[in-house]
Amino acid sequence: MIPRFAAATALLTVALSLLGVEALPKVSRSGRYLFTDDGNRFYMKGIGYQEQGTVVVDANNPFGEPSTFVDPLSNSEACARDIPFLKDLSVNVVRVYSVDSSLNHDSCMKALDDAGIYALIDLSLPLNGSIDRVSPSWSTNLLDQYLHTIDTFSKYPNVLGYNVANEAVNSTVTQISPYVKAAARDVKAYLKSKSSSALVGYAAIDGSVDFRNTLANYLSCDPSGQNSDSTSIDIYGLNNYEWCGEGSLQGSYGATNDAFKDYNVVAYFSEFGCVTQPPRLWTEVAALFSSDMTNIWSGGIAFSYFPATSAGGSFGMVNISSDGKTVTTSDDYTRLKEQYAKVSPPNSPSKSSATATYPTCPATNSAFVASTTLPPTPDQSACGCLSSTLSCQFKPSTANYSTILGVLTDTACGLLGQENLNCDDIGGNGQTGVYGRLSGCDPTIKLSYVMSQHYEKNNRDAQACSFGGNGTVNPLAPSSASAANSAASSCISNPSATFVPGAPSGSGGGGSSNGNGSGSGKNGGVALVHDRNALVGMTAVVLMGIASAVWTLV
Repeated sequence: MIPRFAAATALLTVALSLLGVEALPKVSRSGRYLFTDDGNRFYMKGIGYQEQGTVVVDANNPFGEPSTFVDPLSNSEACARDIPFLKDLSVNVVRVYSVDSSLNHDSCMKALDDAGIYALIDLSLPLNGSIDRVSPSWSTNLLDQYLHTIDTFSKYPNVLGYNVANEAVNSTVTQISPYVKAAARDVKAYLKSKSSSALVGYAAIDGSVDFRNTLANYLSCDPSGQNSDSTSIDIYGLNNYEWCGEGSLQGSYGATNDAFKDYNVVAYFSEFGCVTQPPRLWTEVAALFSSDMTNIWSGGIAFSYFPATSAGGSFGMVNISSDGKTVTTSDDYTRLKEQYAKVSPPNSPSKSSATATYPTCPATNSAFVASTTLPPTPDQSACGCLSSTLSCQFKPSTANYSTILGVLTDTACGLLGQENLNCDDIGGNGQTGVYGRLSGCDPTIKLSYVMSQHYEKNNRDAQACSFGGNGTVNPLAPSSASAANSAASSCISNPSATFVPGAPSGSGGGGSSNGNGSGSGKNGGVALVHDRNALVGMTAVVLMGIASAVWTLV
């Protein structure tokens, strides 16, 4: 006689098979390795999947950041075009650099899931949607953006993790590291509050070992010394292009392997594929997935599926026709396909032997200056309270106000300096670990605050609130001489607080049916049948009834 639970399980398996539902196994981290639910090691055999945006080269964009982006997971037709080629490459992860949380991603994410492919998603956006190297902050606008993206993608079971930044820290701006670590802390806390197992990571630029290695250890350390994971990343990505041509394991990766041999969290190559010595042979794949490296690394992401250019050369493995319908593969694609097909990494160590540790933070040095005192959690309600009571409010004369925000802030701070005041309240210093009480507020609120200080210092002369027509007097503000300072003290009573962030403002949880995805629209019951998760849920209810019957009858 079949045991009762076994009978129910068998029925569930048969029913799901008939429905064509084969969910990807959940991937989680134990110590410095990734494992699937069945206890097997998981290695990222991935590819970068994003068309390159427009890059405007000028003095205000010294790092070559794109000014536009195309969300590759919102275009169902493009996904249907590309996923057969991704499957042919045998990739199991795509890394996506920028997504629009207002769009619908159902079709692409389901197609990837059906193809056995996870998504690793960067939360930052070009230019104004990432931690600024020049004037860094971890503020409500960024937190809100990050959480909106998480809420949009939280319903998809094939999200492997989220990167809080890509190459934000380099050898000249290591003092922004506390802002990156604070972002990881708050994103991690939010994911835990949603019972999400998605991983939290950072993708680093390669470079001098003095700052690179210290940064890696800094992002995975515990400043409290209590062996806690609350401020540690889960996965550290290294954008590494050391292996060129035929290469060799020791000659290309020897020093990097030595640097990370005792690393405490998951490490992988978040980009690889040298272009400075063409053709790209991809022989590094065999090394990366060999037993010589798998005790240190958990695979990598080849760069890039779409064409991309940089100062170092041209990347890309396919070309897309002008009408967007046809894919033509290159020799790079063919060679990577051949190398990925040979991958057979060891299934060790065991999950039970992988333990997690979080050491104390590394000491700073001349190449790495970053405090272990992190910025506070951005407080939307406190900043909103302040915004509504300020006497002079930033009301820009142009919709594209990001182009004038920094200039006006500099102007306002310069005026305060002449008036024996300062902008310490809105600033922060990642090297010293000192952060102004408004440092976590949206930049527009910070500007309104310093504008209000200048306005009040000048006896509320309306002209002092003009700022070229971008400031408006708030008639409902308190009339005291130092109302802005009083409002800051009242609204932001605990400026150094850290806490679990709540849902982002205006959170709708998952995007609408705009874009090219398969939105539910108004088709109610019809749409429900097309939704795989809903279908599984209905099936589970039916099968639970069957299981109960089995239990009763046996």
